[in-house]
Amino acid sequence: MSWTKHSTPEFRAITDSTTILRCQVGSGVHGTNIAGTDDRDEMGICVEPADYVIGLTGYGLGLEHFDQYVFRTQPEGARSGPGDLDLTIYGLRKWMRLAVTGNPTVLLPLFVPPEEIVTITPLGEDLRGHADMILSRRAGDRFLGYLRAQRDRMVEHPDGKRTNRPELIAKYGFDVKYAGHMVRLGVQGVELLETGRITLPMPEPWRAWIVDLRQGAHTRDEALAVAADLEDRLERLIPTCDLPDEPDMGRVNQWLVSAYQSTWEA
Repeated sequence: MSWTKHSTPEFRAITDSTTILRCQVGSGVHGTNIAGTDDRDEMGICVEPADYVIGLTGYGLGLEHFDQYVFRTQPEGARSGPGDLDLTIYGLRKWMRLAVTGNPTVLLPLFVPPEEIVTITPLGEDLRGHADMILSRRAGDRFLGYLRAQRDRMVEHPDGKRTNRPELIAKYGFDVKYAGHMVRLGVQGVELLETGRITLPMPEPWRAWIVDLRQGAHTRDEALAVAADLEDRLERLIPTCDLPDEPDMGRVNQWLVSAYQSTWEA
């Protein structure tokens, strides 16, 4: 499925008035950021107007539909750096479609601590209070898949191809940021399957271990060994954990319908 991304002022105006939850994501919320090197990533969820859900036109903009609004301090194609903002605000339906598949990044707004929340409405609070209808063993599969993808990028392209961080490879011999993501995904996937939650920022000692990894204190082989152990734990937990096999789609659909109806009526 392809998604439509908008970055126009018209769509920014829509998200400004319809966002129910916006928070920090990325290394900042995980607690694994390196001072002076990382940008700020934020994610939001908005209840898009009826025109974009059950109509064909959107406020005179033509045949439009709303999937997500994207704002970047840097122009498209340019790398973000310290102090830059990367913001994505999803339409509620798209966010939920990704969340019920267990997408690791999309699930973060359900668990961020209050101090990392930029904007929240009563509906956003209600969404965070119903995480149990969204979570399932599907998330274990997604965390496992994302871990493997980060590992493969690091291992199969040691010369820096398919990475935009050749300076890290030149300095440390491997992409330490990919390695940090790989380990983090394993740690958080295991925690989610064991407890039904993700602790943010990451608890010690993992938080410090990943920060050290990103600064060259651990070798590539150490990172791969840790990831292999976490991968094994995920594989064993997916069929045995207490999470349901599938999200509760009946409750999810009922919640979505109620959310849209109450928002549009208001």
